[in-house]
Amino acid sequence: MTERRRFEVIIVGGGIAGASLAYFLTERGVTDVLLLEREPQPGYHATGRSAATLSELDVVATWRELKVLGARFLRHPPPGFAETPLVVPSGVMLLFREPEWSALRQAAPAIEQAGIRLVLLSPAEAVARVPVLLVERFAGAALVPDDGHIDVHALLWGYLGHARRRGVEQRFGVEVRGVRVEAGRCTGVLTADGELAARWVVNAAGAWAGRVGVLAGAAPIALVPHRRTIVTFAAPVDVRGWPLVQSDADRLYFAPESGGLLLSPMDEEPMEPCDARPDDEVIARGFARLATLAPSLVPQTLRRRWSGLRTFAPDRVPVVGEDPRVRGFFWLAGQGGCGIETSGALGPIAADLIVEGRTERFDARTLSPARFGGA
Repeated sequence: MTERRRFEVIIVGGGIAGASLAYFLTERGVTDVLLLEREPQPGYHATGRSAATLSELDVVATWRELKVLGARFLRHPPPGFAETPLVVPSGVMLLFREPEWSALRQAAPAIEQAGIRLVLLSPAEAVARVPVLLVERFAGAALVPDDGHIDVHALLWGYLGHARRRGVEQRFGVEVRGVRVEAGRCTGVLTADGELAARWVVNAAGAWAGRVGVLAGAAPIALVPHRRTIVTFAAPVDVRGWPLVQSDADRLYFAPESGGLLLSPMDEEPMEPCDARPDDEVIARGFARLATLAPSLVPQTLRRRWSGLRTFAPDRVPVVGEDPRVRGFFWLAGQGGCGIETSGALGPIAADLIVEGRTERFDARTLSPARFGGA
């Protein structure tokens, strides 16, 4: 059977961003959609290498709002969307030093008003929950008890499976090598197998989104991938029941994982799009910082190590909307490591903008690629 060559929407990228958009487009009745992924399987890069945590308490207000929106979908997906819960409320506990601790306590009522349930803890109360922490290393902690581990596999395949059953075509192992633009409007993409036509081309290419933008001659947005590393190791004590513990001051977080512990040194090394690999020195420095916060956790050996790429726009806010220079070219990029937890927000926002040109869910101007100029 001859493959179809023309679609209403072509989505470039089969990670969580592209998958969620495909699903939410079908929710809006748009099923003439083709999703392309250059890897042989979906979710290979950032999506498949995430620590998979819903953590709504974010210093960037835009992200905090998007996470609250996304959390509603994760906690209450449509009936039949997945066979298992999408998020387990294992808790996220963030440690603060001064003056950030005083600032958080002052902001706490407004944060709770926005929909995030907070439990403010003294250092002693935090140590009672996670006894390995050194009490003198922080001024207080904020526990978000309703946040926790996301089942990324169930979420990704829920999006893809429902989209496919509703008519979305998905092709893997297909790399977009060019974007066709005629008279200032995007009309399709070029692949090794030829040209594919579409009324909309969506750039959901993750770390490669900047390069796809260049192919289209779109507004120049400085999207930069940054490496983030995760390791797992045996736990010296029973860690069941612990929340994820994050300390921005110590630049690390750790959480229970398969009977042991998962830790990230929260590295942010800018690099070109690639199949990211861990750096031993980065891991060693992370454990050196862990030794000052929870010295009994520092392991002698590791079970696993891996890295992924988190891609940021210059202002660290996602880029969602039609390009100001090339009509029909739509950005869904720059999720900065928050794409999984916000997919239930950014997916429907993007679907609204494609279908209706506007959305009531969020102030689209804060996300628009036009904020960088380039028209």
